[in-house]
This record gives sequence, C-alpha cells and structure tokens, in this order.
Amino acid sequence: MKIVINGGTGLIGSRTVTRLRGAGHDVVAASPQSGINSVTGEGLAEAVKGAQVIVDLSNSPSWEDAAVLEFFQKSTGNLLAAAKANGVKHYVALSVVGTERLQASGYFVAKQTQETLIKNSGVPYTLVHATQFFDLLGFLVNSWALGDKVVVPTALIQPIAPDDVADVMAEVALASPRNGILEISGPERFPIRDLVAKYLAATGDARAVEASADVPYSGARLEEATLVSDNNPRLGKIDFDQWFQSRAKAA
Repeated sequence: MKIVINGGTGLIGSRTVTRLRGAGHDVVAASPQSGINSVTGEGLAEAVKGAQVIVDLSNSPSWEDAAVLEFFQKSTGNLLAAAKANGVKHYVALSVVGTERLQASGYFVAKQTQETLIKNSGVPYTLVHATQFFDLLGFLVNSWALGDKVVVPTALIQPIAPDDVADVMAEVALASPRNGILEISGPERFPIRDLVAKYLAATGDARAVEASADVPYSGARLEEATLVSDNNPRLGKIDFDQWFQSRAKAA
C-alpha cells in the first residue's frame, strides 16, 4: 500500500514512517526538506499519485494566530485537493484532545478549522485526538516559569509518549476510515502541578511549583478537565517513568 505521511520527518511522523515501512508499505515521508511542501503545493501531486492513504502529521512553524490559521487552511486544503484528484481512500489527521474547548487560543481555532475542512471534504477520514506529548514538558515548564518558581494552571493533564502516538497512527492508517474521532491518552492522569513537580525532580531542578487558575495554556484559560478525555480514550502503554528513562538513554 502506498501511504503519504505529511510531516514525515517530525517527532511523530518519523516514528510512523518507520513503523509502516517496517510492515512492508510504500511510504512517502513528505516534508519541505524532501521537496514536498503541502503549503505551497510543491511536489505534492507526484507524491500523492497512486497513494491509498494520506496521514497528516504536519504542524505550523509559527503559532502566531494569523500564521497558524493560514498554515492549516493552505496545507489541509492542498492535501485534500490532492486526495480527491488521486482517489485517496483514507485521510488520517492528528489533532488534540480538547481542541473544541480551547477556542480562546488562536492555535486551537486553526486546528478546529483544519478538522472542519477534513470533515466537510467528502474524503473518508479519521481524526486522532491525542493528549499532550511528554516531550512538550520542557517547553511548558519554560513557558510557565516565573523567577525562582514555576506557576502552572490548576487543571488535569494526561500526557502520552510519542511512541504510543506513532503506534496508533500507523494502525489507523491501515484500518478503515472511521469518519469520526479516536481519542488517545497516556496511562496516567495528574494535576499539572504534580506532573511538573515530578518532571523538575527528575531533572534535578529545585524550583518550587505553584498552581493558579489564572495561568493560561496556549492563551486559553483551562477548566479542570479541558486537556483530558472522558470519552473512553485508548490508553498508551508508556508512563512518565518509562518515558523519562528512555529519554535519558537517548540523550
């Protein structure tokens, strides 16, 4: 089977490419670096020719409101047009648990726009909604740093390991379209304060952690369950300790 992975050199994309190639499929790892640009359309027609599945794992290089909206409108629009022109049977895209609850954020407005384009395209599809990746923890800690402490939102989080996400993306790519959403989460749910404290302890960071309902996530204020799924999500296998140990070994 020919499968095009848009964003095929990224965190999730590279892992998904490896899994699908290992299963014997003809996989195109599409990215601007490989001469395939979903925003400009460069190389896209040739890449999608003969493909049965497109897996969209791309992300905007800028999270500025107008830029990220333009990215997903152009990228998704071009991919869907190529899918229709080539009779692609399944369009799979990765999105985020809670996207519809985070519409105060320009980034999540753009992700919701992407999802709407896919749903209304007429191309059979599956949307995979994942919780935050463990690998975002360092970025989040930096964004919430305040002097000699880290002040985080008072909400829950249930992060998932990239390897677990890639396992699901590869599986979904080979399955029949759901024409709906599959939600996936990590195996452990934490108050954000507890997870950040655990992460800081593991990295030898002595900063104190506080929680405040006024601290935003990507520009949006969180309710307790904004970032987690209560829709019977499929759970990953890799917990925080396993993820951290594998990260330390790879460093």
